[in-house]
Amino acid sequence: MLVAPQSDGTWWNRPAGGREVLALSFPLIISTAFWAVSWFFDRLFLTWYDSGAMAASMPAGMMHWALLCLPSGIASYVNTFVAQYHGAGQQKRIGHVVGQGIWFGIATIPVFALTIPLAHYLFAGASSDPRQVQLQTHYFQSLALGAPAMVMANAMSALYTGRGQTGLVMIVNVAGSLLDVVLDYCMVFGEFGFPEWGIVGAGISTALGNWFNVLVFGLLMLRPYDREHFGIAEAWRLDWPLMGRLMKYGFPSGLPMLIETFGFAMLTRFIAGLGEVEGAATSLAFNVNSVAFVPIIGLGIGVATLVGQYLGDNNDRLAARATWTGLTFALGFSVVFAAAYWFVPDWFIYFHAQGADPAEFTRVRELTITLLRFVAIYCLFDATQIIFVSALKGAGDTRFVLYVAIVLSTLMIVLGKIAEHYYHWGIFGWWYVMTGWIFAMAFVYLVRFLQGSWRTMRVIEPEFVAKEVASS
Repeated sequence: MLVAPQSDGTWWNRPAGGREVLALSFPLIISTAFWAVSWFFDRLFLTWYDSGAMAASMPAGMMHWALLCLPSGIASYVNTFVAQYHGAGQQKRIGHVVGQGIWFGIATIPVFALTIPLAHYLFAGASSDPRQVQLQTHYFQSLALGAPAMVMANAMSALYTGRGQTGLVMIVNVAGSLLDVVLDYCMVFGEFGFPEWGIVGAGISTALGNWFNVLVFGLLMLRPYDREHFGIAEAWRLDWPLMGRLMKYGFPSGLPMLIETFGFAMLTRFIAGLGEVEGAATSLAFNVNSVAFVPIIGLGIGVATLVGQYLGDNNDRLAARATWTGLTFALGFSVVFAAAYWFVPDWFIYFHAQGADPAEFTRVRELTITLLRFVAIYCLFDATQIIFVSALKGAGDTRFVLYVAIVLSTLMIVLGKIAEHYYHWGIFGWWYVMTGWIFAMAFVYLVRFLQGSWRTMRVIEPEFVAKEVASS
């Protein structure tokens, strides 16, 4: 159980204040930042290699994530269970729920294997350019080789993230990302004895990085202390009631990720259909924004973890405080990048231009600078929605998140097609709609958080929740 001192102290020192939120979240920010670094170099190397490969990487990558994010979201929700069990002082239950997440990841292996021969059909109607269809198909197939590993690693890392041991998770994820970048360069360009596989090499390097994480987390879980103290030794049996609870809360947590990512995947496919320049510029703008966006995801995981821990300890007041503290950090971080996107966009585009054909890249650069103006506007709202939706998920309010995702994502696609076909706004119509969609998510999740029904929610069994009820 978590014990709060009687005196709250300063904003920095008090429970759920700046120090606690940053101490838990900073390693996660670094971890997710290195995901962004991997994606950045993946797109960078493909830009140097071939602009057509760069244009193909975004829709194929988004489609891969669209199929991955539901099982990945379910496995990631193990973190909320671990956090609430940890807050309630039920350490032996932690290994059991982690084990269910691992079994779930193993079950996805044949599912992702089936997508490899079917990949061509996912992209056949997306572009009139046969080469783009081929590149997108090959990239998707190579990424699929590592998809089950990401699901399993998400569940395995929850053993440490949910208990606040985020530094260890950071070390593993950073090592996996660095391995990905090195192999990416070698396999794309055929350096140091590797074959020149181009876009296929980029996907395979990512897959190998994912399996590296699974291997390392597996070795860590075999340590005697973890096996005994957290029930890892007994975690390998299927616990159907607990698996049912994981599906009950994890499915509506992962499904919004699928819906929203599918909406983004459709958006990028429609934009890529407008032309190679539009597709490459959109891909580049998203890639640049990932440097600011992805670390906020790490902060959101930290907020969800603290909300789960404090609710497991029956202290919703500190759970709310952790959320507001996280929002302060998120907005402060995003303001810096918003200003940079608006005033010095070439700082982010420079490295992509170095290996590209100057005449070919000029049009992509001009359009990307305009698109980064949109990013500068919506990144603050994006940070807001990430923090509040993370808090709601950390409590267990996943059904509401699912309903919001269904309604708003459907509206985005419908309004985007109207803007394209009836008003002929082209690429900017889609970007106007996307900006409005992100603002709407931020507003709705803020209102839901302020309404407060999440304060009484728990995902763990009622008999395991801490008995002492902290004053709200």
